[in-house]
Amino acid sequence: MSVILLLLGASLAVALFFLIAFIWSVKDGQYEDDFSPAHRILFEDKSDKQKTV
Repeated sequence: MSVILLLLGASLAVALFFLIAFIWSVKDGQYEDDFSPAHRILFEDKSDKQKTV
């Protein structure tokens, strides 16, 4: 029974750590990039096209 309580306490501590890290990253502005570089490649940049022509 004591092992279950130890594992329960450890899992709650890890979950609390990840919750605090998530809240900290949201408040720090990690998720504010609405137009990420992964989506920019899908759209043609007109200034680059004019430079190559």
